Amino acid sequence: MGLVEYRQHRRDCQRKQAERASKIATLPQPYLYPLSPQERTILGKPIQELVQDVHKQITSPVDILRAYGKVALEAQKKTNCLTEILFPEAEEWAKNEINLEGPLAGIPVSLKDSIQVKGFDISVGYSRNTGKPYAEDGPMVKLLKEAGAVPFVKTNLPTTLLSFESTNDVWGRCTNPHNSKYSPGGSTGGESALLAFGGSRIGIGSDVAGSVRVPAHFSGCYSIRCSTGRWPKMGMNTSMPGQEAIPSVFSPMARTLNDLTYFTRSLIQMKPWRYDYTVHPLEWRENMETEYKEKRQLRVGVLRTDGVVDPSPACARALDKVASALTAEGHDVYDITPPSPYEALYLASQLLLSDGGKTFLSFFRTGEWNDPGAAQMVSYMRLPRPIKYLYYLWVKYIKRDSIWAGLLRDWHPKTALEYWQLAGKREAYKDKFFRWWNDEGKMDVLIAPPNATPAVPHDGMHDAVSSCGYTFLFNLVSTFSSNGDTQLTIAKLDYSAGIIPVTHVDPLLDQLPPTFNFKKLNGVAKGAYKHYDADKMAGLPVGVQVVGRRLEEEKVLAVMERIEDALDKHGGRYQLLEVD
Repeated sequence: MGLVEYRQHRRDCQRKQAERASKIATLPQPYLYPLSPQERTILGKPIQELVQDVHKQITSPVDILRAYGKVALEAQKKTNCLTEILFPEAEEWAKNEINLEGPLAGIPVSLKDSIQVKGFDISVGYSRNTGKPYAEDGPMVKLLKEAGAVPFVKTNLPTTLLSFESTNDVWGRCTNPHNSKYSPGGSTGGESALLAFGGSRIGIGSDVAGSVRVPAHFSGCYSIRCSTGRWPKMGMNTSMPGQEAIPSVFSPMARTLNDLTYFTRSLIQMKPWRYDYTVHPLEWRENMETEYKEKRQLRVGVLRTDGVVDPSPACARALDKVASALTAEGHDVYDITPPSPYEALYLASQLLLSDGGKTFLSFFRTGEWNDPGAAQMVSYMRLPRPIKYLYYLWVKYIKRDSIWAGLLRDWHPKTALEYWQLAGKREAYKDKFFRWWNDEGKMDVLIAPPNATPAVPHDGMHDAVSSCGYTFLFNLVSTFSSNGDTQLTIAKLDYSAGIIPVTHVDPLLDQLPPTFNFKKLNGVAKGAYKHYDADKMAGLPVGVQVVGRRLEEEKVLAVMERIEDALDKHGGRYQLLEVD
């Protein structure tokens, strides 16, 4: 059975890659021509200008699609960021299905591979999911088409969706557009690579522990992790169906902040709760957006470290750059010390894999490649408990590493009793964080690193798998509640969090200090810093995370704009990759 299954796995992978190659080779002739001056003009316009051009019939959706299609193909050659190529179908949709009166009229949208599009598989990188095209669009795609958007590609991801890399046997390895030896991020890494390269302006990914934020940080684009219930989630596939302790949330990504804000606002104004029962009937609050665009002095807390892995020099410098620009603009910027982020990392990681990884492993076929980080987690999970306990004792009392030991001690599948106990601790932590923000933090937003380091080299998640606390912290979630109108209960984490690219790794400015002692780091930090090398990482993007409270997407996007304006005046904003 094993050999037969492995052979079928290889055949299915080869078939899907051959289908993709054939689709590209047989595209209509216009996709093969160099970019025309008109197409370069299209590529340079923000999406709201393109929408106006479509509304006025100055530009056709097919012209926009072909311009972005050409650059997407170049991005594919360089980074292997695409899975399914939808161009011919997209041209038909643009002519016959999309709403040319909508707020996204004629705008190509790229989609993470896990999103349902009629006529195409949702492989999620597993070969057993191939050859099963869906008969209809999912709610997300129906909503996009009603808004006037044109889905045109699907993008690469890791098999398990539990990695800051994006590699699988079905589609191959996706690389960073700035440096092919590094990851573009994950699990929405194909999307970030495509956006950073310029092959799309807007896209949709998902985030359970940082999966739209870390890719934006690694590759150099923009994203916002929406709170649960603000963005549609039905019509998707996943590696962990039924996992709701730390739910995955689908969220927007974009090449520019202006596009990200326009896209997020437009889709929420389309009333997505009409398509998806999981979406809260919460209108876009222009008053909140305006308030934080105009507020004279913002209160901004700065999270310098999560207490587990101090940010690398490159990431600390980016955070300093934003804090200094805001201070120069007269805002109240101050360091904060929230309730233990380590406790959040412990609770979130234990809850996320409370099944011992059995669900995502159930989709693997014999011989199918697994992400090295996910494989590392499973290997330790499977060790007999007596051996794990002895290892825990050795790490804690011999190596004197209480941080790593604390994460290892309970790393096993949970019983229902253990799960409920963890869920209770999760709720207590969220309440503690909520009260801290109210009573001590007293912030409009906080800023923090998105990750301890810039992009990891390929297979680097084998070591850095546990270094995800800066994003995972804000994914702890709970059930939405309402008092019957628009007053919402926000006494929870599940916070809205955006990413702004700020700078690039500088081999002179971002070296580790001479006093840096790798041997004194805890086990999580060692995994992160094992691959930090400012010389090898030179030119990689570095971002900053901007965090509001639950269901405060309007505020977060407005403050992100204020930050970018401050950077314009004090040190300069991030320079995007140029479209060739």
